[in-house]
Amino acid sequence: MVGNWNCNITNVNYDTVTCTPPSEADNGEYNVVVKIGGYEQNVGRLVYNNTSKTPTTMLIAIVIIIVVVLAIVVTALVCIYRRRANRSDEEVKNMQVQMDRMESRVANVCKEAFAELQTDMSELDTVGGGTGIPYLEYRVYLMRVLFPDPLTAEQQHTLLLSDYRTNSVRQGRGRTIGMERFNRLLENKVFMMSLIRCLEQQRGFSMKDKGTVAGLIMVIFQDRLHYATEILEQLLADLIRKNMESRNHPKLLLRRTESVAEKMLTHWFSILLYRFVVECAGEPLFMLCRAIRQQVDKGPVDMYTGEARYSLSEDKLLRQDVEHRTIVKCWLGGNYELDIPDFAVKVLSCDSVSQVKRKILDVAYMNLPYSGRPHPAEVDIEWRQTRGSVTLRDEEPSANNGDNLMQVHTLEYYQISDGSHVSIIPRKHNSLLNHSMMSSTSKTSNHKHNTTDGSNTSLPRYKQTSRSGTPTLMQDGTKFYHLVKPGDQDQREGNDRTNKMVSEIYLTRLLTTKGTIQKYVDDLFETVFSVVQRGHALPLAVKHMFDFLDHQADIHGITDPETVHTWKSNCLPLRFWVNLIKNPEFLYDINKSPIVDCYLSVIAQTFMDSCSTAEHKLGKDSPSNKLLYAKDIPAYKGWVERYYSDISNMPQLNHKDMSAFLAEESFIHQNEFNTSAALTQFFGYVQKYSGELLHILSVDPEAQRQRLFEQLEDVSVSMNGAG
Repeated sequence: MVGNWNCNITNVNYDTVTCTPPSEADNGEYNVVVKIGGYEQNVGRLVYNNTSKTPTTMLIAIVIIIVVVLAIVVTALVCIYRRRANRSDEEVKNMQVQMDRMESRVANVCKEAFAELQTDMSELDTVGGGTGIPYLEYRVYLMRVLFPDPLTAEQQHTLLLSDYRTNSVRQGRGRTIGMERFNRLLENKVFMMSLIRCLEQQRGFSMKDKGTVAGLIMVIFQDRLHYATEILEQLLADLIRKNMESRNHPKLLLRRTESVAEKMLTHWFSILLYRFVVECAGEPLFMLCRAIRQQVDKGPVDMYTGEARYSLSEDKLLRQDVEHRTIVKCWLGGNYELDIPDFAVKVLSCDSVSQVKRKILDVAYMNLPYSGRPHPAEVDIEWRQTRGSVTLRDEEPSANNGDNLMQVHTLEYYQISDGSHVSIIPRKHNSLLNHSMMSSTSKTSNHKHNTTDGSNTSLPRYKQTSRSGTPTLMQDGTKFYHLVKPGDQDQREGNDRTNKMVSEIYLTRLLTTKGTIQKYVDDLFETVFSVVQRGHALPLAVKHMFDFLDHQADIHGITDPETVHTWKSNCLPLRFWVNLIKNPEFLYDINKSPIVDCYLSVIAQTFMDSCSTAEHKLGKDSPSNKLLYAKDIPAYKGWVERYYSDISNMPQLNHKDMSAFLAEESFIHQNEFNTSAALTQFFGYVQKYSGELLHILSVDPEAQRQRLFEQLEDVSVSMNGAG
C-alpha cells in the first residue's frame, strides 16, 4: 500500500516484491506498507513531487500544437487546391479561346491560300520581242561573267579602256617588242599548255588566281576563238584522263570549278551563246525575273531581313500575319523637269518609305535600265496636302521606347490614304543631285568611266544595293526594324505563344507563289531544253561540246549512258545556265534584291535536279524547296533526256561550219577589250612563277625542240626593259 492506494504488484521473488506506485496520488509523503497475510511491515516513505507531472503537460501541449499546425496546413492545402482548380478552369477556358482563335486563323490562312492559288499574273506587263529587255552590252556582260567578284571587276576595268597605255609606252620600245613576242608565244600550244599546267601545280596559285587567269586567257584570245577552243579541249581531255587514272567516280567530273579548264568552259559558253541568249533564251528569263518581282511586291516584305509573304524559300518566308491594305498613290509627274505624265502606283500600307520610293521609280522609269534611273537614296517623297507638304522619311529621331528598338515609318504611320498625291523630288541635302539629274535625258550618261581621250566606257551599276541586312544603328544606340522585330521570336511567329504550333501553316504560301510563277518557269525550261525553239536552231557550240564529250567517253571506254548524261549536265546547265539563272544581273541592267535572289536559287536548284539521273526519295522531312517541285521534276527530266537525245541524233557537226562560226564570233568581238592590258596582267603570273616554268620548258622534249626556254627568256629580257 502507498498511503491508502494499492501499489500494483508486477513481480514477486524470494526476497523482493516489485510494484508500480499509483499515479492518482497527490503531492506529498506517503507510507509504504507491505502486508502479507497477517504480517504488516512499514518499509519506508514515498514522496510525490510536482515535477513528476511536467512531461505529461509538455506532451499534451506538443500534441495540441501539432494538431493546430496540421489543421492550418490542411486548410491551406485545401485553399491552394481550390484556387488552382479555379485557375485550371480559367486556363482551360483561355486555351479553348486560343484554340478557337487558332482554328479561325488557320481557316483564314487556308482560305487566303486557296483564293491566291486561283489568281494569276494578269497584271504583269508584257514585253514584246527583245526591244523592252535591258540587255547589257557584250563586253560588260562578259566582264561580269569573267570576273564575277565586284571588287575584282573594278580592278579589271582597264581591260575596257580603249586608249589604255601600258608601261611599254613609258619604258621604251624593248617592252613593246617583248609584249608582241609574249603574245606570239602564247599562240604556241606547247607553251600554253605547259604554262597552265605549271600554274596549277603551284601551291600559291589560289582559286581566285585560277579564275583571273581563265578570264584573262579568254580576253586575250577574244579574236582567236578557234585557238582558244583547241586549248580548252586539250585541257578538258587532260582533266578527263586524270580523272580516269585516279579512279575517281566519272560522274564527279566537271561538278566543281577547281581548275582553269572548268572556268574556261564557263567563259567559252558565255561567249559563244551570247547571241542565242539575247535573241531567244533571254526573254523567258527576264519575264521570270519580272514575274518574281511583281509577285513579291503584292505582299509585305521586311526591308531588313528580306522575309516576304510571297516567298519561294522557307528561309525567307514571313511567318506572321501583317495587316496591310493596298493604296493607289497618284504620283505627280511633270514636276522637277521630269518629262513623265501623271500615273498611279500601287503600294502597301505596311511598306517603308524606301520601298515606296523603289516602287515609284520602277514604274516611272520602267523603260530605262537600272543604271539609268535615280537611286532611292538620291530622292525623297513629298506628300502633297491641302495644308502643305510633308517629306516622308524611314527613320527619324524620336523618343526611345526603352528597349532601343524602333520601327521604321510606314505609310500607315503617316496615315496616307488611297488616292493621295505624292511627288519624287531630289534629296535636298544631296548637293551632287540636281534637277537635271532627275531628267530622263541626263540619266543615259550616268555611271560611266571617262578615259583619257574623253571617250566613255559604259559600266552600269554592278554592286547590287538593298536595305536588307542589319537594322540601322543610331548614335543613341537605337536600332530600327521594319516588320520583324529582332530577337523577338514570338513576334516572328505571332503574338500568342500557341501560334508557334501552327507556324508551318504559312508554308502554303510557298505553294501559292510557286503556282503563280509556274508558267514562267516552264517557259524558261522549255526554251533551254529544246533543240529548236522560237525559230532558232541549236547553237553550234552546244553540239560541238556534246560531241566532244561523247568522243571522250568512247576513248576511255565509258558505256554507261548516265555518266555521259552527267558530264553534259555538269558542262552546260551547271557551268552556264545556272550561272545566268542565279545571276541575271550578269545579262541585264537590273537590280536583284535579296528576296529575288532567293527565288532564283530555288529555281536554279530545281533546274539542276531536273538534269540529274539520280532518283530523289522525298519525305515530310525533305527540304521544302525540293518538295515544292517534286511533281514537276519528272516532267523536266523527260525534257532534258529528250534534249540530249535529240542533240546526239543530229548529224555530226561539220568542222568547217564550226570553224566559220568561231571565225565570225572572233571578228565580231575582236575590238571589245584591250589585249595589251590583259597581256600585261597575264605576264605578271609568268614572272611570279618564271623559275618553275623555265624548269618545265627545259626538261620537256617538245619544248626543247622548239627552243621555248630561250624564247621565254627573250620575252622576259624585253619586258624588263633591257631591249
